[in-house]
Amino acid sequence: MPNLWTSLFAFVTGQWDLINPDWRGSSPRDESVRNEPSWHQYVRASESKTIYPARVIPDLTRGDVANPSGLINGEGGPTVFTRVSAGDEAPSVTVDFGQNTVGIISISFAGSSTTTSSAGGTAGHESERKDQDGRPGIRLAFSETLQFLSNVSDFSRSYNGDTITPGSDQIAVNKDAYTWTAKHGCQYPSKGEGKGQVCADGLHGFRYVRIYLDALPSDAPHTLPQGKVTISSLSLALSAYHGTPDTFKGWFECSDEDLTRWWFDGVYTNDLCVDTFRGAEDAEPRGAASETLEGKVVLHDAPKRDRDPYVGDLAVAALTGYVSHGVGDLSEASRNVLVDLAVHQRGDGWIPPASIMNYTLPLFDYPLWWVVCSHDYVWYTGDVEYISSYYANLVAVLDGWYVSVTDPETGLVTKGLNGTSGYGDYAFLPRQGPVTYYNALYVLALRRAAEMAAEIGKKGDAERWGTRADDVAETLARRNFDEATGAFWDGTGGDGEFVAAHAQDGNSIAILAGGVVGTETAKGILAYYAGVASRTYGNAFYDSDAVGEGFSQRVYAFISYFEMAARFASGVGETAVEEMRRLYGWMAGQDPGVTFWEGIGPGGRPYEDGFTSMAHGWSTGIVPLMSGYVLGNTSFTSNNIFKPFFTNQQTTNEILKMVRIISAAVAFLAFFATTEACSGWYQCKYKDGSHCCVIDSGLGAGGCPSKCDGGSKWPAECISQTTGNSRTECK
Repeated sequence: MPNLWTSLFAFVTGQWDLINPDWRGSSPRDESVRNEPSWHQYVRASESKTIYPARVIPDLTRGDVANPSGLINGEGGPTVFTRVSAGDEAPSVTVDFGQNTVGIISISFAGSSTTTSSAGGTAGHESERKDQDGRPGIRLAFSETLQFLSNVSDFSRSYNGDTITPGSDQIAVNKDAYTWTAKHGCQYPSKGEGKGQVCADGLHGFRYVRIYLDALPSDAPHTLPQGKVTISSLSLALSAYHGTPDTFKGWFECSDEDLTRWWFDGVYTNDLCVDTFRGAEDAEPRGAASETLEGKVVLHDAPKRDRDPYVGDLAVAALTGYVSHGVGDLSEASRNVLVDLAVHQRGDGWIPPASIMNYTLPLFDYPLWWVVCSHDYVWYTGDVEYISSYYANLVAVLDGWYVSVTDPETGLVTKGLNGTSGYGDYAFLPRQGPVTYYNALYVLALRRAAEMAAEIGKKGDAERWGTRADDVAETLARRNFDEATGAFWDGTGGDGEFVAAHAQDGNSIAILAGGVVGTETAKGILAYYAGVASRTYGNAFYDSDAVGEGFSQRVYAFISYFEMAARFASGVGETAVEEMRRLYGWMAGQDPGVTFWEGIGPGGRPYEDGFTSMAHGWSTGIVPLMSGYVLGNTSFTSNNIFKPFFTNQQTTNEILKMVRIISAAVAFLAFFATTEACSGWYQCKYKDGSHCCVIDSGLGAGGCPSKCDGGSKWPAECISQTTGNSRTECK
């Protein structure tokens, strides 16, 4: 069997049929598309921000519906829903938009009537009822999956608060032709304290929508559950970032089509999370409305729910944006979130995770993620001024709040101190004591903070934080490591003893934080975890259920990112790819396809059923993994397994300069690795288009044969090559 890396990154030979998906039909686009780069075929964005459904699902059409496909393609005229009486089955169609999307639905109605006969009834029986004040009602239910599609949405804003609907959007259809556009609110507002009647939640994240003729009793007399409604068409106005090929500043393509496709699927998933913050209309209703965020572009956690920008999510989602779309709208979205949370820092230094609950949701770990994500933002964008602007916040969180929750006897941050027993974390886990995850993340944050301090000349702070990181790392390794298992304990129970559990988060970040464990110990941890936590749909985030029921069967792609990164960083990248195939292969192969889930539960089902976000930015780690640990476009560390731009002998400052150069690249053509002569080079074209560079990662022993021949694989202006770890620009 060929070496895994050989088959995985063998050079891309030949070309593909270059047709982007057209959500409204399958006809090829203009012949000019065949001149586009091959990677364009993997981009999931629609051609237009006005998106039309792909099909009606025939098996799910119910009741008296004439010409169901008419609202898709217009053939045979419009679609007609008829219901003679409320006792008849509600006529319905289920429309598929082809993949997850988010935005505002518009429906072109050709009119309605309070008819007394079916669509095929006797002429003369379809006159408008004179004794009826209301109009025929249409209800809409949205879902990301067919599994959780019903007469109400899998999730709707009213489920979380500001409740104005039962989970479906209601319409009183006018008699004459018009276009209805969803808007949060009620068609008949209340004159008093009530919520009003005939209401809609407005924006939805979904793949499927069920349209059916029915009415809520509470909407009487304005709507009727019977009558006739005619629909000409429907469409969606995309509210999220429209990530078309021209928006990509970096991209990934290799000979493994699955990995290439999942990379672009991850970018699309993340793009759906980028939107304007609209607190009163479609953001998280549980106290998340914010004057300081209103109208700004942000990186929400997900398009469906909760639609609030959480800083922990940025640890993956922001990286996805940086390496795909570069400096621009997505980096601005990340900065807006980071700045807003800094502005709302508590007096004791604690930083809120998001605007929810008026910036008071108590999470123990997210202030550390603010530090880490601030570092990521600066290192990927070069916005060093950000450090100076928010340096006081950095000092307050590390020298203020985390010191206040540090056990003076051990030097470890300890959940339970200073009133933190009830604090949660990214998964609201019931753990206590000197939790490995919190302390490993603390080490990582201290090291990142030290780098930021050094960048703006705060040498004393840099040295002090670096020393503290070393001390915490040493203590963590000495006190929390389970020698019998070869992995870190999670946290302690009520008796002060460690609970019989080892968690994916703490063990992975302990490897990445630096100075906690050596390479051989890291490999041992990863081998142990692969043996006990491997599932067909990824690696579970615990090795037992000692902390919570079902935890040994639950998978978070968010935390799995750090495990896979640890595998790359520890020199066992093959195992990272194996895990990647299970995790992303599972999600890609299930409904809704394309987008990546918030969490996976026992048996591989969505971990919170229909409530689960099936398009979550924190689950897009394959994007920074492939761009970072394979292409080398990363700011994490100088000790990556792949070093296309630098060697171990370079200083940190030199590496940072290289990172800033890398972040300016327009595109990566390809990457491949073999055990023979050619050892992992790729091409990047810079912004001004005047020159390119061909890089060899130094994985193999030999040099790379020239591909700068003006052929299909490399551009004509690229005329030189490099070997080893050197870098050459060619004009």
